[in-house]
Parts: sequence; structure tokens; C-alpha cells
Amino acid sequence: MPVTPATILKAIRTFALALPGTQPKSPWPGHDDVAVNDKTFLYLGIHEDKVSVGVKLRVSGAEVKRLPNAKPMAYGLGRSGWVSIAFDPSAAPPLETIKRWVMESYRAQAPKRLLKAFEAAQPWIAAGGLPR
Repeated sequence: MPVTPATILKAIRTFALALPGTQPKSPWPGHDDVAVNDKTFLYLGIHEDKVSVGVKLRVSGAEVKRLPNAKPMAYGLGRSGWVSIAFDPSAAPPLETIKRWVMESYRAQAPKRLLKAFEAAQPWIAAGGLPR
């Protein structure tokens, strides 16, 4: 069964919505964004059969921007660490890598009290691990 942009998008969005305090946010048609405390931390879309992911990467952004089809986000968001990555499903980064980007962006936007409770429940998150 071939991997489609929609299946990748669904996997990323499902992961993001499982994080504490998150909710869907779709300000424009064709976007399935995710927010925490009403602050978007993940922009998702499909454009020309490519998956498009926008995340705030203050720590790993410089490294991620070296990837093909990765660039600072438009509208000045790139100056704040936002990175846009577009990829064909057949050349998608590993899902675990994408989840790590989502976690970094979530941590950048989530309230400190929420992160503290999340890390208390799953201590490995503070060390960069993924939630279970």
C-alpha cells in the first residue's frame, strides 16, 4: 500500500493532537494546524502532492534548514525560528524525526506549567524523548 500525503499528514496531526492541551486550528481552507493554549505550533498542509510542515525550531532550525525543500517560513515567521519543510511522500523523513520537530515546536509554544506537568508524568520528555 503506497504512502500518500494524506496518510502522512494524518499521522503527524494525530501525534500532535495527543499532546496535552492541544486543539485543532484551521485558519485557512486546506490547513490542518494544531495549537496549544491557542498558539499554533504546527502548520500542516498538502500542496502539489507534497506534505508541508511548518514548525518552530529554535534549537535544530539551522540544521533542518539544510535539508532539501526546507526554508524559513514566510511572512517574517522565519526570523522567529519557524521552518517550512515540504516533501514528497516517497522521500519523507522518518516519522520519528518529524515527531521530534513537532515536540520541539510544541515545547516552544506551550505554557511552562503545562510542560512541567507533562514532564512530571513522562520524565524522559525533558531529556528529548518522545511521549508514550
